[in-house]
Amino acid sequence: MMEISNGLAFVKRKMGARFSLFSKMNGLILILFIPIVIMYTYSNDVAFNVVSKELKLSNTRQLSFLSSQIDSRINQMVDFSNTFSKDPNVQRFNGLKIWEDRYDRMQTRFIVQEKMALQSGVINIWPVRYTVYSQQNKELISNYNNPAEYDEEFLKRNMSGKWTYGNGEAKADNEPSYFHWFYTESYGQQGKLNGSNLVIEASFSYENIQNMLDTYKSGGQGDPIFYHKGDAPITNRSADQQLSGELVSYLDEQSLEDTTQQVVKLHGENYLVSSVKSTYLGWHLVDVVPLDQILKPISITRNLFYVSMILLFVVGISASILLYRNVQRPIRQLIKGLQSVQRGDFSFRISSSVNNEFSFLFYRFNDMSRQIQDLIENVLNEKIRSREATLKQLQAQINPHFLYNCLGYIINMAQMKEQEAVVSMAYNLSAYYRYTTRTERQTAALDEEIKLLINYLDIQKLRNGRIDYTIDIPAEMLKQRIPPLMLQPIVENAVIHGIGKSYTSGEIRITGEMSDGLCKIYIDDDGPELEPSVLEALNAKMSEPLKEEMGCGLWNTNQRIIHQFGDKSYLCFKKSPLGGFQTEIVWETASGEEQRPYPTLQGDTQHADDNRR
Repeated sequence: MMEISNGLAFVKRKMGARFSLFSKMNGLILILFIPIVIMYTYSNDVAFNVVSKELKLSNTRQLSFLSSQIDSRINQMVDFSNTFSKDPNVQRFNGLKIWEDRYDRMQTRFIVQEKMALQSGVINIWPVRYTVYSQQNKELISNYNNPAEYDEEFLKRNMSGKWTYGNGEAKADNEPSYFHWFYTESYGQQGKLNGSNLVIEASFSYENIQNMLDTYKSGGQGDPIFYHKGDAPITNRSADQQLSGELVSYLDEQSLEDTTQQVVKLHGENYLVSSVKSTYLGWHLVDVVPLDQILKPISITRNLFYVSMILLFVVGISASILLYRNVQRPIRQLIKGLQSVQRGDFSFRISSSVNNEFSFLFYRFNDMSRQIQDLIENVLNEKIRSREATLKQLQAQINPHFLYNCLGYIINMAQMKEQEAVVSMAYNLSAYYRYTTRTERQTAALDEEIKLLINYLDIQKLRNGRIDYTIDIPAEMLKQRIPPLMLQPIVENAVIHGIGKSYTSGEIRITGEMSDGLCKIYIDDDGPELEPSVLEALNAKMSEPLKEEMGCGLWNTNQRIIHQFGDKSYLCFKKSPLGGFQTEIVWETASGEEQRPYPTLQGDTQHADDNRR
């Protein structure tokens, strides 16, 4: 029978584990996928942000480098104009009419023109046009075929001291636009003509900017333009005109700073728009980079991962469905049968049309149920009777012990002619046996047990006038059900072996508390103090089988507590705060439905006939 029971428990554990595994498989698949998707999404976002940040930083650096190149070219022109204005030949050109020597005049003009051409040819990738105006002689010299003649009003109109796009004159449609800068040294207000000034004009075509934009575009993925609000933008030669038009419309609505960078939706896509302001020209070098195209590989990789995860999830769910149909359903049938057997229905049989390993399990289960059905009822009834007899045996050993003490006390008081004490003890003994014999209940309310203790202690107080006691038990704790006469032997032990062995002691304190699902009662006396080694030995005896030299009162009480409330309940001994001996009783709180009506016996069943520490 034991082998059959063990086999039933083993099959139940195995089948229960499999049932739990398969019933939660779909949830586990989902739980496994969630952290993977979250971690990948996080790492993908980090990579995306890092690439975007590096792209923005790189784009800004490239634009700044290109802008610095443009400003460097312009700075060379400004420095040359400043130095060239101090050249002796240029100064001589402004005073030619004083000499009235035609050869000298021709020679000076040739030298000046040759120097301007030489300076322009040094950086042939950046063609520059120079013109020297003599306000005193009303003449000009250029390093190119300048069809214009000296015009005083033209100079006054353009003497702003800044670079301008165009010189304020109308030009033909096919004529390229130029950036102009007019420089003169004046002892008065800068930029003002006093009638004898030497003016140097430096200009360059927008094509110079366009060439640099083409070079920049060939080394990157952007589409740069040179922008100034109110002027036609300078674009590279292969620029997307539609994109450039949308970009200019967007820039016209913005207030650009020296360096700006934004992600803008243009042409139906996201673009990184970066701009850097030119120090000399006041224009903005703007680059528009197709952000979606550059980051497209990362997006494609991310989408492929999500598609793969979805496919794996579908495959996992499909595998789970197959396992459910071919494994979990038969297991659930077997679990249902085990649950029926556990409830006591041993007539349950499993019928199945499957022809696999489960058919063998079903056959063995049905055979096992038939064998258990023949034996289980007798076995259970035998265990129930054994538990009842054991508990009653333990309780019966307590009752005679208490009776012997009470009768001994009555005899002593009768011999001493203490009629009041004899009457009180007889009344208490009558009340005690009326309480213990009026019902067959195996538990009693703590409140009833406390009343017995009060009666007992009052009689002891009559016998020994120095005995004083206090009882402090929480009201909610008094409703707890405990084994009958669980506290009386311990209080009696405190009276006889504590107070009875000292001529100065006489205080007994009974307190209780409830916390963390446990009930605790402390019984203290102020009798003689025990050595720590004695306390340790006494506590050790509580967990050992009963021996002949051991007293039965405390050991039986400890066994009854364990049998009634479980292994977490116990009785132990400590030094009392009153200076004597403390007994601590601990048991788990339980509702009426949770308390055991038939406690399981554990430990030895031998008993002795007295209470000893």
